[in-house]
Amino acid sequence: MGDHFKHCTALVREVDRDRYLATLFAPADKRDALFALYAFDVEILRVRDLAREPMPGEIRLQWWREMLLGERATEAAANPVSAALSETLTRYDLSSERLIDLIEARRFDVYNEPMSGFEALRSYALRTEGSIFELAARILAGGIGSATAGLSATAGEAKTIANVLALLPHHAARRQLYVPLEVLRHYQADPDDIFAMRVTPELRAALAELRLRARRNLALIGSASADIPVVARPSFLPLAPLRRWLLELDRPDYDPFHPPHTTPWRKQWCIWRAAKSFRRIGA
Repeated sequence: MGDHFKHCTALVREVDRDRYLATLFAPADKRDALFALYAFDVEILRVRDLAREPMPGEIRLQWWREMLLGERATEAAANPVSAALSETLTRYDLSSERLIDLIEARRFDVYNEPMSGFEALRSYALRTEGSIFELAARILAGGIGSATAGLSATAGEAKTIANVLALLPHHAARRQLYVPLEVLRHYQADPDDIFAMRVTPELRAALAELRLRARRNLALIGSASADIPVVARPSFLPLAPLRRWLLELDRPDYDPFHPPHTTPWRKQWCIWRAAKSFRRIGA
């Protein structure tokens, strides 16, 4: 493994522990490619945290977009994540179009425009997390059918909703709204309550619907395990800790602005169990 792939592995191990642990269940010769893909996702995810203002964020995203278009070859070769990603795309004959579209979808992150409705959130999830799940499955399986591609979108939606719930206090502090306005209005919840980190019955009801949708998606993935090639299943294993975590959010004393923390050993145990019995992702 080259130094650039080692850098990606270390980055994913530090920032996205679930995907790091899940990748250990993939064949050894595919892990470096998965770590390169996941490291790219980490870099795009943290653009807002590093840039803080829209313009620097746009500049960072544009750099990655131009790299994928082959316009920054010299700079890309010097960046360990872009170097590893470029090698991975070539080795597995993956199109960069999905990742360019992912970058375009992530432009939403650098601004404070609210998520308008659930269809907007679903589209955002498909283009971001959904793309990562699908490309990871393609790396592992060499090619996937329409059923696995559809389940990748389902997985992306589940993980995106989990992220919205887990990062609610972080987003509220910088006045970002990922909870769809459509859902808030349906339950007569006020977006200002989120920004004030004020828990109301209406907000609890809106968040409960998001949790229900996420659990349904996890159940669908678990029940459709026969449609996912065995070799591609490690790409879905990062979902394994989510169901138990979502159920903890149903407790009466749940505070959406202080979400529960799952210990590393419990996450590792959930991933290990799902690796042995894939249906456990949803049950």
